[in-house]
Amino acid sequence: MAKAIYPGSFDPVHNGHLDIAIRASKLFEKLTVAVYDKPLKNLMFNTNERIEMFSESIKDYKNIEVVPFTELAPNFARKINAEFIIRGLRAGFDFEQEFEMALMWRNLAPDIDVVCMMSSLSYQFVFSSRIKEVAKLGGKIDNLVPQLVLKNINKKLI
Repeated sequence: MAKAIYPGSFDPVHNGHLDIAIRASKLFEKLTVAVYDKPLKNLMFNTNERIEMFSESIKDYKNIEVVPFTELAPNFARKINAEFIIRGLRAGFDFEQEFEMALMWRNLAPDIDVVCMMSSLSYQFVFSSRIKEVAKLGGKIDNLVPQLVLKNINKKLI
């Protein structure tokens, strides 16, 4: 069986991310969740915190590991001998963005394929920046993130 990476900033990891990772782990011998160390975003959590939260959330899945990365995703995939990059797609906007990124990655690394998985219907509207925004405004997010993540978000907002 093949190996894959699932790259992202995961700030914070949410149930949609976990859904994609768990489903992808059934398709590949090994799935490496690659937490991007320096995304061009305003982060709530540092790299180690993001790795810890994702790792704890998937601890029962023995063929998933969570590690940091700093380079282009296809280069990281090559570095760990992964043949595939996993991406999750929500309705609408994601397709355009992921399609363009997949074409760029194919230009950089024609030997690495991108596999897009449709988000489950219950997670179509879930994304990290919206979770942070709703949490900062006092909204309910406990059904969107693992309990550890909710606890850590609440600590950051105190």
